[in-house]
Amino acid sequence: MFSLKQPKPTFKSYLLPQADDNIASEPRIKKLEPVLLPGEIVVNEVNFVRKCIATDTSQYDLWGKLVCTNFKISFITDDPMPLQKFHYKNLLLGEHDVPLTCIEQIVTVNDTKRKQKVLGPNQKLKFNPTELIIYCKDFRIVRFRFDEAGPESAKKVCLAIAHYSQPTDLQLLFAFEYVGEIYHNPAKKVNGIDPGGGGGGIGNASGQQTPLFETYSDWDREIKRTGASEWRVCSVNEGYMISTCLPEYFVVPSSLADQDLKLYSYSFIGRRMPLWSWNHPNGSALVRMANIKDVLQQRKIDQRICNAITRSHPLRSDVYKSDLDKCLPNIQEIQAAHIKLKQLCVNEPFDETEEKWLSSLENTRWLEYIRAFLKHSAELVYMMECKHVSVVLQEEEGRDLSCLAASLIQVMLDPYFRTIVGFQSLIQKEWVMAGYQFLDRCNHLKRSDKESPLFLMFLDCVWQLLEQYPAAFEFSEVYLTILYDSARISLFGTFLFNCPHQRVKESTEFAISKNIQLGDEKGLRFPCVWDWSLQFSSRDRLLFHNPLYIGKSAPSVHNGALWTFKRSKKNYSSTLRGVPPALKNGIIGEQEFLPRRNSLILKLKPDFFQPAEGQTHSMEQYFRDWFAKPVDLHGIILPHLSGTQIKLWKLCYFRWVPEAQINHGGSITAFHRVSLLADEVDMLNRSLRQYKSNSSLQGHCSELDQSRMYFRANGLNDTSGAPDFLSSSFPFSPVGNLCRRSILGTPLSKFLSGAKIWLSTETLANED
Repeated sequence: MFSLKQPKPTFKSYLLPQADDNIASEPRIKKLEPVLLPGEIVVNEVNFVRKCIATDTSQYDLWGKLVCTNFKISFITDDPMPLQKFHYKNLLLGEHDVPLTCIEQIVTVNDTKRKQKVLGPNQKLKFNPTELIIYCKDFRIVRFRFDEAGPESAKKVCLAIAHYSQPTDLQLLFAFEYVGEIYHNPAKKVNGIDPGGGGGGIGNASGQQTPLFETYSDWDREIKRTGASEWRVCSVNEGYMISTCLPEYFVVPSSLADQDLKLYSYSFIGRRMPLWSWNHPNGSALVRMANIKDVLQQRKIDQRICNAITRSHPLRSDVYKSDLDKCLPNIQEIQAAHIKLKQLCVNEPFDETEEKWLSSLENTRWLEYIRAFLKHSAELVYMMECKHVSVVLQEEEGRDLSCLAASLIQVMLDPYFRTIVGFQSLIQKEWVMAGYQFLDRCNHLKRSDKESPLFLMFLDCVWQLLEQYPAAFEFSEVYLTILYDSARISLFGTFLFNCPHQRVKESTEFAISKNIQLGDEKGLRFPCVWDWSLQFSSRDRLLFHNPLYIGKSAPSVHNGALWTFKRSKKNYSSTLRGVPPALKNGIIGEQEFLPRRNSLILKLKPDFFQPAEGQTHSMEQYFRDWFAKPVDLHGIILPHLSGTQIKLWKLCYFRWVPEAQINHGGSITAFHRVSLLADEVDMLNRSLRQYKSNSSLQGHCSELDQSRMYFRANGLNDTSGAPDFLSSSFPFSPVGNLCRRSILGTPLSKFLSGAKIWLSTETLANED
């Protein structure tokens, strides 16, 4: 009989099993999977993709998988990022992720056939791409190569990115899928946070929450905070019965009855009745108003509104009206300036523009428009502070320029809005609830005819004030930059809609289609951007705090008792005394606007606001007197507007440009040293309090471990140097974002001017 047992092999190999390693390499790539949020699905992916890191060599390139989901594009790799020693971590996005709503343009290239195409939604791709270039709205440029990837898979992932990054309907944005999944499966909440929270992620020391101004009580508290006793919360628009672009609750003069408001509303564009924004302690009010479209009734209604505002003033002072459409650049001019700024910062190589950099920057007119908004806002601050008159900001629809102007005025006048919670409440009140069209202006649906970066310009203006008065703001420029980035993430309802009514209407329709029971809720509750714990750890959120900020009071210990030291005006910026006139403001003085070569002068429009001669003189004197005194950091702050004082916000615009990075340089070096100093002071205060109160050693150590600074001192008199990872782009890293030399011959201006193809064949021929 034959045995069924296999004979024992006698051959023995002494070679390494190389073939087995090759077989195992492919599953290693396939095991790389993206981290998905609730409601997020993978729509396409491709393996063996190379992400380009350097421009002159491929030795630093990363290999991995490129994935497209309904929320982001994600590059997943096991390779460590070369040349990078630090980056902050966003809990929603990976190191190589780009939100779909942050994508500006998608370009596919085939080196062999010398073909290229800018992909739009529902377009066909007739060639197999060997390269994909992603141009982002935050000035990033990301490049992928498909040399080793399957050609059909590469084509499919490119088409998927083009399709999902350019949705045709609001309900196709990821936030709807996320919230729908959360309502069906509450256990899937990210970080345990409920949708629609009010800023639980960050607040002041007392844990104060950000008011969303969606309720009657929020507006009532703001009236009481500002002492606007002659104003009341109006609920005439409850259920959006009067106007769909106004909030349900807003503040009006107490002398105006609801019946009068209903009658007057028909005469305003969009039925946007006058909205109260803020009250000065002297009784002057800041009011926003759309234009009156009824020509026959215009004078009559305008007079009645002004009379009601006058009666709300304790001194019955007159009303000063500012026509913003005549005083300030329009949204098209601001968009054109932003396009030129992007071209200068992203596409022009430094070595070719160094000699003409300042003139090129001036030609963008971006800084000119920033100066115009700051100048006009300061003039209106003068009217309220010195003339004791109420100011009405009038604009055609009252929901664009007035958002920016009203916010700047309040930042200059009210120190509460220079705190983190106060600033967030200001954006809620003057932008989100007042009907700023985030959906159209941020171009989430790629309708470029309505796009305009007004919100970015506002943050830039605030950064200018922060740069000039760093001790007056609780938040840092990192906070402002991340806030701008958050407007490009299609998860937060804060920056997703044109008005509150649109949120209610669209989310209710979506809930019905998905069989979601809303109960008593008015539409779905989307995640709020003020819940910063959704995006960042408590450690990373410390970067939001400005170590130079001086609060209203500072605790001190005297004879074992905790005292509060109140700062007087004498404690503030005494070094400002004797500042040369050339470095003082320049808000009104003609001598400071004399044309000179390469200067950033303010070119006034022909119909620009010009005060009367007597008023101009008193305004000039007011500003001279103000700048001659020490600055009260908890009072009014006014901008310096000379050419050297208005600067380019480099952290925001240059953070992704490798050539612009300065190792151990930039403002972060001062931020680092001041943080260490502030942390040492905090350590001393805590130690002194613990010593005087005779607390236990355990409690002593526990409190000493607490810190409000991102950079912490190792001990008293810490003399350690700056960390190696500090650079002018901190906490962002330009590594992995293409140097502009790699796209020479592909001018951004061609794309921004409307051309569909902006990659030249010469560039393709020069590619490796």
